[in-house]
Amino acid sequence: MKKILFSLFAILAPILTFAQEKGLDEKVNDAFMPIATWWEGFVLTRVPIGEYNIPFVVILLVLGASFFTIYFKFPNITKFGTAISTVRGKYVDIEKHGVDKLYNNDEALAVEDIQNTIRDESAHGEVSHFQALATAVSGTVGLGNIAGVAVAIGLGGPGATFWMIVCGLLGMSTKFVECTLGVKYRDVGPDGTIYGGPMYYLSKGLKEMGFGTFGKILGALFAILCVGASFGGGNAFQSNQAAVQISSLLGLSGGSNGVIIGVVLAVFVGIVIIGGIKRIAKITEKIVPFMAGLYILASLVIIFANFGDIGFAFQLIIDGAFTPMAGLGGLVGVLIVGFQRAAFSNEAGAGSAAIAHSAVRTKYPASEGIVALLEPFIDTVVICTMTALVIIFFNINGTDPQSVFNYTAEHGSSVILNSNGETINGVDLTSLAFDSVIPHFSYVLTIAIVLFAFSTMISWSYYGLQSWKYLFGKGKAADLVYKILFLMFVVIGAAATLDAVIKFSDAMILALVFPNMIGLLFLFPKVREEMKRYIGAISIKKEAIQDGAEDITKHM
Repeated sequence: MKKILFSLFAILAPILTFAQEKGLDEKVNDAFMPIATWWEGFVLTRVPIGEYNIPFVVILLVLGASFFTIYFKFPNITKFGTAISTVRGKYVDIEKHGVDKLYNNDEALAVEDIQNTIRDESAHGEVSHFQALATAVSGTVGLGNIAGVAVAIGLGGPGATFWMIVCGLLGMSTKFVECTLGVKYRDVGPDGTIYGGPMYYLSKGLKEMGFGTFGKILGALFAILCVGASFGGGNAFQSNQAAVQISSLLGLSGGSNGVIIGVVLAVFVGIVIIGGIKRIAKITEKIVPFMAGLYILASLVIIFANFGDIGFAFQLIIDGAFTPMAGLGGLVGVLIVGFQRAAFSNEAGAGSAAIAHSAVRTKYPASEGIVALLEPFIDTVVICTMTALVIIFFNINGTDPQSVFNYTAEHGSSVILNSNGETINGVDLTSLAFDSVIPHFSYVLTIAIVLFAFSTMISWSYYGLQSWKYLFGKGKAADLVYKILFLMFVVIGAAATLDAVIKFSDAMILALVFPNMIGLLFLFPKVREEMKRYIGAISIKKEAIQDGAEDITKHM
């Protein structure tokens, strides 16, 4: 531990020295903003469709998710019950041993064995369905739900919430496809460590279809972009909003506070990612679910405290979705805002969560794909909607609700101003909304935000490191270089403005959609085969039990 702390100090000491200079936050931001602006403009290249100019990445995201939803016959609805049963361990017996061995039927596993893979022929894996889901959710549930929703409403009004929900529902189908492929094409190291994710199913899956070179290019491109996304949305945005909340709570302003807070956060993150994630994860896996539960409970308290305004809040959401506020480019403008924020929140289509889901223990890849579709539902449909309602209640509190909507539509602003006439947005808006009903809840929210940011940064450091390993090999020196760069972005994110961080983070997360979604549109028939195998195995088990066979799940 002493060596770890000494190494971190050696890395971060120069930053601490420069932090004494007044205005360092502004200098960091001035240097970072041009990069963020250029990258956002590049990724969000717009395509003229009729009278609208729509980012191509949004078109790809929406059309891909809609296609998967229809092609797989609305798995976000029809497979929801199966997902719950799978997480609860109802089918753990056939997932571990195969339905052929347990219920004497060879047809369900009638698939060619492919050498040098662990596709279906074994139950290799490191975690259970619930643990894989919890790991992936910990990487998405957090500041995207707390601050990201406030950003969406601030930019697009209440109507952006509607399109966030739609994107979340469609994203369930995309998540099902990418996480099924993540398990199907994963690799296992000599020590049993699992290596999976889009970079593997893009390279191996497309090679299997005769597009080896194309697959290698897409896999490498995804890995490069995933490293960048780990620095942006999985890191800089988290440290930025944590620093904002800490500064607001402590009454700090100006100078180099962002840099100093960023350095402190970087030290704690560094202890985990350099000194052993398993030891710290045992603590965070207990604390973070508790804080998430507390956040949801507080949201419910506020929702029920404003029970009489729930109908009008949803009216604002629906009306705003189809009658958007001024300055957004009409319906398409607010739709784009909603989809961008939802994609940032649940990452469906980006493929990042498939890295975590790939480590599950199962013989049936589709079992984890079905479990994964719960993730956007939990993250976006449930938690983001709760946050949106809390913020909307805060905006209409003590005023005539209809006048708020009229003002929003006319002036293009759905957020309030503070005593200095400055717009309140991001995590500050969410914090004030909670404080308005639950006094001093901002203190609890600060702890929750820091914990959420911490857990998300840890999860994304794993995603980024896996991609880094794919590109540069599994040597210790290469790993250390990545971790140093990751810690530097903790500081950069804390020092930069929300606008700069949002530009960079959004673009990095959305850039992953290009290689990932292109690959999914080639590989989706493989997912259909795997779904038929898994659903067929479940049916065989049920029929065997009805005929008198023993359900060994009860003994496992």
